[in-house]
Amino acid sequence: MEIHGHCDDRFSSVLKTFENNFENNGDIGACFAATLEGEYVVDIWAGHQDKAKTRPWEENTIINVYSTTKTMTFIVALMLADRGELDLDAPVTKYWPEFGVAGKEAVLVKHFLSHSAGLPGFSRPFSNEELYDWDFACADLAAQESWWETGTQSGYHAITQGYLIGEVVRRITGKSFGTFFREEVAEKIDADFHIGVDPQHFDRIADLVAAVETAPILEMDPESIPGRVFSGLDITPENSTSTEGWRRAEIPAANGHGNARSVVRSQTALANGGKAFGVQLLSPEGCQRALEPQTDGVDAVLGLPVSFGMGYALRNDAVPMGPNQNTLWWGGAGGSTIVVDTDAHLCFSYVMNQMDNHIVGDPRGTSLGFTLYDAL
Repeated sequence: MEIHGHCDDRFSSVLKTFENNFENNGDIGACFAATLEGEYVVDIWAGHQDKAKTRPWEENTIINVYSTTKTMTFIVALMLADRGELDLDAPVTKYWPEFGVAGKEAVLVKHFLSHSAGLPGFSRPFSNEELYDWDFACADLAAQESWWETGTQSGYHAITQGYLIGEVVRRITGKSFGTFFREEVAEKIDADFHIGVDPQHFDRIADLVAAVETAPILEMDPESIPGRVFSGLDITPENSTSTEGWRRAEIPAANGHGNARSVVRSQTALANGGKAFGVQLLSPEGCQRALEPQTDGVDAVLGLPVSFGMGYALRNDAVPMGPNQNTLWWGGAGGSTIVVDTDAHLCFSYVMNQMDNHIVGDPRGTSLGFTLYDAL
């Protein structure tokens, strides 16, 4: 098969692992990128944009990366905190007064980042049209009681986290989250990543291909916490992600569109003291806040042991994601992954269209990451 792009000779073994994902692990179209000390050392792509293999995956192909999008909300929150505009330790009501009802007066902004606010789902099943209505979704969350005692445990806020963080950003800046991200991150560092896609880019969006087997978490008892989070949500490739409504909406936890290059470009600053591609997005001290431990234990939604910092997952023995302690990471349903290693000043991402049924830690992306580490 033909692999396009650039890979430093030092990391040529990555090419073999990348090819193996196509030959043995089901990839149809995919890309992988990495920066070391703030410079690209790998930026490769191959395969096709569609299941029928009629459209080649190209340099500027983008795709919905699901929850890898969340890392864009994290870096924006850290930037605002670094500027002194957002206090991560403050009550949410400082910025969003209407949130302080139903016993939620003590919820802090950092609880949104660590999935510990106790609002992992909506009050009832939502239609896609309701998901696309920002004010409606935020009003539903503001009116709810927390599902558990705030701050005591994490419970993955799969869709809701983006509205919660995004509404705080909107209250502070007066701009929608997608607009603020575009102006303050994407445009400043030339990252081809979109939260709310302009129709002019639709023709270069690849098709997500659903996993052969449904993720077990999506088939749990609808009365359980995971069941309440995911039941009634239809955000599948067949019914949602290929539609104009989904693409144009701003769902900062789930509908960002980009590729490995742009995901890495958006997150590289955190691996390098806040500076990326000649732009100082935040201070070294501001970057360190991402590593502050918030929760550690079995997540009430994912059912996996996860350690959360300020938004990002932290390295733990259950899901190591790399050899170094001061590592930040997350991923999206189906397989996309982003890892930020602040010790090695390394940042890498894997993005694909063939979904697997892993919620986090897809083996295709992790194998590429460990191959990269082996070459360091």
